Amino acid sequence: MEGVIKLRSDKKKNSLPANEHILVCLSSSPSNERVVRTAVRMASVFSSQLTALYVRTPDYDTMDPENRKRLEANIRIAEAAGAETVTTHGDDVPEQIAEYARLSGVTKIVIGISTARRRRLFFKPSLTERLFELVPGIDIHVIPDTGSLGAYYGKSGVFKQSLLPSWKDIGVTLALLAAATGIGLLFQRLGFTDANIITVYLLCVLLISILTRGFTCGVLGSFASVMLFNYFLTEPRLTLRAYGSGYPVTFAIMLAASIITSTLAAKLKAQAKLSAGDAFRTKLLFDTNRILQGAKDEEEILTITASRISKLLNVDTSVYYTDENGLSSGMLFFAGKEETEKAKPEGVDYEAAKWAYSNKAQSGTGTKARRSVRFVYTPIRAGDNVCGVLGIGSAGRRTEISEKGIVQSILGECGLAVANLRNAKGREEAAVLAKNEQLRANLLRTISHDLRTPLTSISGNADALLGDKGMLDAETKERLLMDIRDDAEWLTGLVENLLSVSKIGDGSIRLDISDQIVEDVLEEALRHIDRGSAEHVIKLETGNEPMLARMDARLIIQVIVNLVNNAVKHTPPGSEITVKAVPDEKHAAISVSDNGRGIPDEWKEKVFEMFFTGDNDVGDSRRSLGLGLPLCRSILEAHGSELKLYDNKPSGCVFGFKLPLSEVDLNE
Repeated sequence: MEGVIKLRSDKKKNSLPANEHILVCLSSSPSNERVVRTAVRMASVFSSQLTALYVRTPDYDTMDPENRKRLEANIRIAEAAGAETVTTHGDDVPEQIAEYARLSGVTKIVIGISTARRRRLFFKPSLTERLFELVPGIDIHVIPDTGSLGAYYGKSGVFKQSLLPSWKDIGVTLALLAAATGIGLLFQRLGFTDANIITVYLLCVLLISILTRGFTCGVLGSFASVMLFNYFLTEPRLTLRAYGSGYPVTFAIMLAASIITSTLAAKLKAQAKLSAGDAFRTKLLFDTNRILQGAKDEEEILTITASRISKLLNVDTSVYYTDENGLSSGMLFFAGKEETEKAKPEGVDYEAAKWAYSNKAQSGTGTKARRSVRFVYTPIRAGDNVCGVLGIGSAGRRTEISEKGIVQSILGECGLAVANLRNAKGREEAAVLAKNEQLRANLLRTISHDLRTPLTSISGNADALLGDKGMLDAETKERLLMDIRDDAEWLTGLVENLLSVSKIGDGSIRLDISDQIVEDVLEEALRHIDRGSAEHVIKLETGNEPMLARMDARLIIQVIVNLVNNAVKHTPPGSEITVKAVPDEKHAAISVSDNGRGIPDEWKEKVFEMFFTGDNDVGDSRRSLGLGLPLCRSILEAHGSELKLYDNKPSGCVFGFKLPLSEVDLNE
């Protein structure tokens, strides 16, 4: 590749790695655009991941506007090429680059030679030399460019921004030096030693470094403090001469201590500012993550993201949601306002958002695609898929580098929250499918087992009747026919229960609610009880006054029939079964009780599960698929009621439910 100096920091390999990760370093240098474009071409050739890294140092706040504009342009070039832009904070640029490269699995670093030359002004190893020491296993590519470096370094704006103090800082420095000199004269009059006076000047230099920007005032204050101490506080006074032979050493130590103190204070102040920015960013991301994790659906996650970015940057934002057909409608958020507005799926803004969704790249203001719209549209990724599009308005303001990093981090948290939500839904759906498969398997197994006996009985009895050559008497024929009818009725009831369960399960059943006399419904239900109930005592107890309740009579009859047949099957012959209906405030309390052995406590919740038949050997337990009670509960839940199970004293169990009484006055 032409114009590229390649420094191999490891032994030459015979083949390229399977997964390359290229890191390009961003700066405000005029040559950095060429560096970024070279890295983009390398990433295209290797089909590798590309990351653009900017290390924000304390000098960023005093950067010349032209240089800042150039830096933002370089960042946009990297973003337009599909690079992931990352901003880190620190004073040691090589250390920050090396640390990120190690943690992110970078295999190649692309930098410009301009940054290396700037480092040599301070008699330190160049950036490439430092990186060679810090990351010996990574290739370093240096892009040379000598055409614009002289103009870049010769600009007075850079010098003025980084070295020349403001008038305010000069005033603060002079005031503190004057105060320190006054205190020194007072201490000398009171008989304090020179060591105490020197301490006052050291404190003055420390305060200058804290209250002013940069290093300049601190260093100048160090020299000035030594001169003032010599001029006003040493013999002879008002002259820079000194009679004491030890004063030159004292002045040298004082100057060195002042410079070190001012330098360390300035560095600590800069680091404190960077740490405060990192702390703010960490807290913001933590709060965002906590809020996003509490969202219930994808639209809420995207809405929270757009709202927080609008408040953070104080700009208008918009967000478009996705559905099975692609990009749908969205929401608009306005800076400094709580009200929102619907974003319709039409117009130039929607087309720009749709382009960003389809191409998985930015569009809108400041980009090559759809630059005439009011927002910059960025696709929000959840894994390999785009879950939404976020639009950020500029409103005539410049977005800071740190703000861009925070926005990207919030978008990453948003995509992660959506991915987690989708994974959770996938697990729930998988669990439901697994449960349905288990229910289906249980149904097939139970049906194949329990239907075999009645079908065999029907077939055998029919064969006996068909093969009769006058050998069977009338009583035997009647018994065989009754057995065939009983088995057929049981199969018919089973099919009805299965159909009812399926209809209630998919929501296709419709209730025909009307006012019904409770006693008539219960009497009709008892007429449909199995013939096996003849061996049991079945009683109906109702009040003296008729009760009118709202219900679907057909379904409530099915509930009573299932409950009574269930009691018949699981109680021994001769047991007493009572169907009772009594008023209970505004409801009719209906119950079916028996005096059998009852239901064990560990079964009381399971009896309402489909296909649970227990281990009861009483009655005709072979003819039970475990559908009756679940069906009864589903029917009553559709009525807004609940089927409950109680113990009957002294033995047996009670199934009860309530239906709302009608407000019709029967005396009218």
